[in-house]
Amino acid sequence: MPCRIETASSPLPAARPLPDALAWIDDDLAGLAAADLLRPHRIRQGKQGARIVLDGRDLVNFGSNDYLGYAADVRLTKAASKAACAEGFGAGASPLVSGHSQAHENLERAIAELLAVEAAVVFPSGFAANSATIAAVAGPADVIFSDERNHASLIDGCRLSRASVSIYPHRDLIALDAALARASAARRRLIVTDTLFSMDGTIPPLADLCEIARRHGAILMVDEAHATGVFGDRGSGLVEHFGCSDGVHIRVGTLSKAVGAAGGFVAGHRRLLEWLRHKARAWIFSTAHPPAVAAAATRAVHLLATEPERRRELLARATTFRDQLAARGLDRGGAEAQIVPIMAGLPAAAVALSARLADAGFFVPAIRPPSVPPGGALVRVSISWLHTEDDLARLCHALAD
Repeated sequence: MPCRIETASSPLPAARPLPDALAWIDDDLAGLAAADLLRPHRIRQGKQGARIVLDGRDLVNFGSNDYLGYAADVRLTKAASKAACAEGFGAGASPLVSGHSQAHENLERAIAELLAVEAAVVFPSGFAANSATIAAVAGPADVIFSDERNHASLIDGCRLSRASVSIYPHRDLIALDAALARASAARRRLIVTDTLFSMDGTIPPLADLCEIARRHGAILMVDEAHATGVFGDRGSGLVEHFGCSDGVHIRVGTLSKAVGAAGGFVAGHRRLLEWLRHKARAWIFSTAHPPAVAAAATRAVHLLATEPERRRELLARATTFRDQLAARGLDRGGAEAQIVPIMAGLPAAAVALSARLADAGFFVPAIRPPSVPPGGALVRVSISWLHTEDDLARLCHALAD
């Protein structure tokens, strides 16, 4: 029997003028619109996939982080359904109180096995994992060294920690090394970086970062959100791919991208994770995410081991696509993976390019400040294993046109 999607039975009330205390919102929204920074509120009908129906338009989907095509995989759906029947849907409490279910325990063990580390802790989201971990590890007596293109969750974690923050130019290890030397008197020094940067698809030199951290006695924390499942023989990420596990102290990832489920995790030494269970506020004070979601994620983590061809084929198609763009003279930045930006410059140019691609049948979202620096607006192509070579060739042709 097909699934039914319930819709609202009555329309929402008509918009009313804002009360005086909120009247400033209208001016701010008008300012965003004037700067071409107003975001549309879109509705997707149906499942994630290579094709989606977005606001009633049938489009080839290059806007999803579902890199391995597991988000709508029936095997995850069945695992979630079985767990929901056995354990209910809601977790009911924080993991510290009574929300840590057998499904969560199974997931944490599966993640630790995937990453070949002692232990892992699951958070409600990758954002919560990053922000809570940084705020737990560093404090006012410490200095954090953050790549200028790090994800917002890392940036917010730095702010929450109340530590001094040194932002170094993107992948500039000379500047990082000098900044670490100037902060030798700090109680702790923490380097935080993405391993695959979500807006431009670039990769930092992880082996060199490990060496710099070792030489300065610094903690190295990496966010593998967009690399988990995609890189490495086991699919655990770029730390595995570069053989850097001994030099990375804290590994963070998400279960909402290539894994196709939801949630985030922190992995590493068992005592580190035990300590985080006492210090990471987003874990202590948040209700655990549903056991059914944990079961779906566990199923996907196991599939990473049995279906390595998905990541191999994904990366091969991404390489071919980047080469096709280069052959046509299109600016794809320094992309090195399945995330491929097409540089547009001004927000209006990115919005116009995204709209023209939609007219050609492709959903490629416009990315504008504050997600990227001023003047760095782009459209971002997120490639999935579900995309065919023909999908990619047609998109390249549309971009060139």
